[in-house]
Amino acid sequence: MQQQTVIVLDFGGQYNQLIARRVRECHVYCEILSYRTPLEKIKAKNPVGIIFTGGPNSAYLPDSPGIDPAIYTWGVPILGICYGSQLMMHSLGGKVCKAPEREYGKTLVGLDPQSPLFAGLPAQNVCWMSHNDYIQAPAPGFAVSARTPNCPVAAAEDRARGLYCVQFHPEVLHTANGTQMLRNFVYNVCGCTGDWKMDSFVENTVQALREKIGGGRVLLALSGGVDSSVCAAMLARAIGKQLTCVFVDHGLHRKNEAAEVCRVFGPEGDFDLNFVCADARDRFFGKLAGVTAPERKRKIIGEEFIRVFEAEAKKIGAVDYLAQGTIYPDVVESGLGGESAVIKSHHNVGGLPEYVDFKEIIEPLRDLFKDEVRQAGRELGLPESLVSRQPCPGPALAIRIIGEVTPERIALVQDADAIWREEVDRLPFGQRPSQYFAALTNMRSVGVMGDERTYDYAVALRAVTTSDFMTCEVTPLPLDTVMAAANRIVNEVKHVNRVLFDVTTKPPATVEFE
Repeated sequence: MQQQTVIVLDFGGQYNQLIARRVRECHVYCEILSYRTPLEKIKAKNPVGIIFTGGPNSAYLPDSPGIDPAIYTWGVPILGICYGSQLMMHSLGGKVCKAPEREYGKTLVGLDPQSPLFAGLPAQNVCWMSHNDYIQAPAPGFAVSARTPNCPVAAAEDRARGLYCVQFHPEVLHTANGTQMLRNFVYNVCGCTGDWKMDSFVENTVQALREKIGGGRVLLALSGGVDSSVCAAMLARAIGKQLTCVFVDHGLHRKNEAAEVCRVFGPEGDFDLNFVCADARDRFFGKLAGVTAPERKRKIIGEEFIRVFEAEAKKIGAVDYLAQGTIYPDVVESGLGGESAVIKSHHNVGGLPEYVDFKEIIEPLRDLFKDEVRQAGRELGLPESLVSRQPCPGPALAIRIIGEVTPERIALVQDADAIWREEVDRLPFGQRPSQYFAALTNMRSVGVMGDERTYDYAVALRAVTTSDFMTCEVTPLPLDTVMAAANRIVNEVKHVNRVLFDVTTKPPATVEFE
């Protein structure tokens, strides 16, 4: 697709995904690349704008991440954020040094409303600062467009060259009007037209799939979740009965979920699909026996998925492609996008084995965030009940168990999770979190039940609200709901005598426990 593209060059900042997400909210396509990406590859993408992210380094140190200064001569507008702003100033002749007073948190910043970046914004704006260094003096040709008492250059710009920098983070929600600042950059400075829309994405992707696959056959890894279901609908529209959907019953699903997926997508369901349910429970539990390391679990599960699909493909005969519902957060968190560290190897990305016995893996949703996937599903005509359902990761309850995965521990989590979701589902729809589940900790503690001492497990309850699953906030559920679930769990689930409620946001935690 030939949509306008903004490139985010990642210098190791923790908010790189948020920058891309905020730009896409403005209907402008955006993707993340490492600062190590060769300039010719960046230029080949024909970007209409470039954004430098923050990062943990000091721009004036010789071993800090840098960029070839030739990028400033392209005539492509560039916005530097935090470390990105300091790098721009240092590279172009400004003065960057250790700040006399470190700024962190919400800070009142004075803005120049005449700046194209701050058009329509108030002269005083609360922004999120997070820096030890600061720009003491801007580079030649730059005018200061924002400042604080402790930060003489909170923003600067060289309009003639289309170069802008801000010391604060407009991408985070703590910065008032931050999305508007990014919108001003992509529209007022880069001249974007807002051509990144899901209706055109779906139409173009279906056509591209049809042309790529031709008369070939595709096996889709269908979990029944939002991502794989949208992927199934898109491929079905593109190639019809050339598609076979395989659901792997690995025994790690939520309570009754395997039966429900088979009911919805099988012969009695509403979807006219070639559908196969592969019973691989013994296989998965055998491979996971004795394994406790989270990354090892994910890689085992990723490889076993592939091996089951390969076996099913041989039964079907002459399958050319394997399709997956991989989405952009899977790619970024697996360390395959930008400069960020591996957060966790998603089973369908970083967890894949080196050898895969398919001609190619097809991932039509790979560039989408979760909320974009949901919108694509609506464009494809999927029911809202499916599009809006809370997600469950491919490794399912295996990564909601700290420690070894066994049939007995899976059953424990299934029962606790079913009770928690049942209690939360009693709330009005508008009060429910984006995702809520129970996880089994590896902690055992002393309790008293029936006047007897117990030494049993602690279950943790999770409830978060998010739109893109790159960040999340804890959902403040009514205490009565939490207490009702806790009481039921300790009374109805064997070997549990304590229930905890996780109040950690992402970051610093992840949504899942492993």
